[in-house]
Amino acid sequence: MWFTPPRELATRVLTRMPEQHRRLQRTEWADANRAGQPVDCFLEGPCLDAAGRLYVVDIPYGRIFRIEGDTWAQLAEYDGWPNGLKILPNGMLLAADYRRGLVRIDPASGATSPLLQTVMSESFKGLNDLTLHRDGSVLFTDQGQTGLQDPSGRVWRLHPDGRLDRLLATGPSPNGIVLDIGQTHAYVAMTRSCEVWRFLLRNDAVVAKAQCFARVPAGRSGPDGLAMDAADRLYICNPGHGCVWVIDPHGVLLYRIVSCAGRMVTNCVIAGDGRTVLMTESESGSILACEVPAA
Repeated sequence: MWFTPPRELATRVLTRMPEQHRRLQRTEWADANRAGQPVDCFLEGPCLDAAGRLYVVDIPYGRIFRIEGDTWAQLAEYDGWPNGLKILPNGMLLAADYRRGLVRIDPASGATSPLLQTVMSESFKGLNDLTLHRDGSVLFTDQGQTGLQDPSGRVWRLHPDGRLDRLLATGPSPNGIVLDIGQTHAYVAMTRSCEVWRFLLRNDAVVAKAQCFARVPAGRSGPDGLAMDAADRLYICNPGHGCVWVIDPHGVLLYRIVSCAGRMVTNCVIAGDGRTVLMTESESGSILACEVPAA
């Protein structure tokens, strides 16, 4: 440990997926990701709309939910494995789907439509997460089954005019992705090497001197979803250790947000007050909350 041990912050359960929405079934996703054990849900992709309503995905069942208080409204269900989720300026949802690529979802009707399914007719390895740039581009991770045995995971950037940049192609399991507040640098969680990489975004798509910005302790699972607050503090979800690490803009460890439910803290989002962190805990199917001290 290079720094003072982080201060621990407690969480609380904000809400849990209601029993009527849970499905304890064996699925193809569970066969590949949970050693065949049936799961009743697996939450990911938290994001907030302008009204402060929370949206999440349920990966194995291809479902999208909107949460208000303890009310969970299912907006869509389709034949895919949505993981990352963001709200576009026009109110449509955009999912990074492991099976289907980038998928648009209409929250009013639940209808889905593909935005990008292939690269030069070749399928993606399996998309994981995405983030939106203010210039209209979409950055997304192409994780598949990559890891230390196959460090060939990719990070892509899709421009509004349809141009596609391959920014990274050597990632050991690229997962969560987020931009700094100035939107000049991208941060990518590399799950299997237990690192977060940082690199400069350039118009010409040339990436040089990609840096290991942070490392999390080794274990059964490395960093997953990422978030950035208004003070450029990075939030790193770490299911392997049941927590979220909070890192300052220089890479110094500040806090460890500890799950009060299961260990599978998969992703998080910063609420509109700038202080409250909302987390998907996928072992119990819960949404956790924590208030973080001001910068």
